[in-house]
Amino acid sequence: LYDIALGIATGIEYLHQGCDQRIIHFDIKRHNILLDHDYTPKISDFGLAKSYSKERSTVTVTQGKGTVGYVAPE
Repeated sequence: LYDIALGIATGIEYLHQGCDQRIIHFDIKRHNILLDHDYTPKISDFGLAKSYSKERSTVTVTQGKGTVGYVAPE
């Protein structure tokens, strides 16, 4: 379970910092995490995702995105 959680966190960190463009998923939840035959997690469903320039230090969201119950309260 620890390795799965660490793999998900590593994937999110890669989307935010490791890509040429910063990718914000906006809908991380258990249904959007797939496991391969070795239980390596894969992030899926990028329907709400947005890409931003890495030079932007902040991202402003003007309307709520995501699934109720999984969205950060702030």
